[in-house]
Amino acid sequence: MPRSPAEPPAPKTDPATRNATRNAVQDRTRRADRRLGVRLLLAVGAGAVAAVPFGLLLLLVEGAWPPLLRLDAGAARRLHEVALEHPGWTATLRFLSDWLWDPATLRIAVALLTGWLLYRRAWRLAAWAATTAIGGALIGVLVKVVVERARPSLQDPVAEAPGYSFPSGHAMTATTSCAVLLLVLLPLVPRRWRGLCWAAAGISVLGVGFTRIALGVHWFSDVIGGWLLGGAVVVLTGWAFEAWRSDAGRPRTDVSEGLEPELTDEEPEPQVYGTESGSRDR
Repeated sequence: MPRSPAEPPAPKTDPATRNATRNAVQDRTRRADRRLGVRLLLAVGAGAVAAVPFGLLLLLVEGAWPPLLRLDAGAARRLHEVALEHPGWTATLRFLSDWLWDPATLRIAVALLTGWLLYRRAWRLAAWAATTAIGGALIGVLVKVVVERARPSLQDPVAEAPGYSFPSGHAMTATTSCAVLLLVLLPLVPRRWRGLCWAAAGISVLGVGFTRIALGVHWFSDVIGGWLLGGAVVVLTGWAFEAWRSDAGRPRTDVSEGLEPELTDEEPEPQVYGTESGSRDR
């Protein structure tokens, strides 16, 4: 549309100024990327020791606190009786635990999501997803080996599982995996459906814990420990990612919007090697 004679001409940006601005943005993003890597590693390491509720629970488990032992034994006994009396119900729990909510299934889902993020060139979000999932799995195995808690020993077991008991690997993997899937994909979900996504994630995490206790392969405190430790890993790596956004000059996000609302853009993350940023940065 032609300008009116009275309209002043549009100001022209000096090429040198434009280049200097672009270089400053690129330098800032590079520095933010370096800090992101360090923070992700620190967050995973801190996740094993900085979760205060988990640490308290671990002390109670290691100290064989009588009230906790009574709670564990009572929950295991009552749910085991129900499992023996309702074989159809038990078969459903086994399907949910061994297939739908199995750690391998959830990790495959996160791996596929990470591959898709790499395809979308959401490099930093992919790094967060992979670090949260892999770091959580390694921390869970490490704690199991350190604690060496035996699994429940029931007279007529309806299911069996190898390895040590505390914390529950199923509960921890469900917590980290559902959090990764939810926080990454929320920006792609219409607002009216996001409540259902939160509900599905919550039901999955709670359902995993229930199935492990009802099948007699974990104590109640094992499941609580898995939830707490998995939640600590997600919170700490999420903090690292949010700190990178701040360093890169991106606005703070609300958890209801997901970790990276710019995922809906053509270029979801700042491009520092010779290209422009995503549409939200322009």
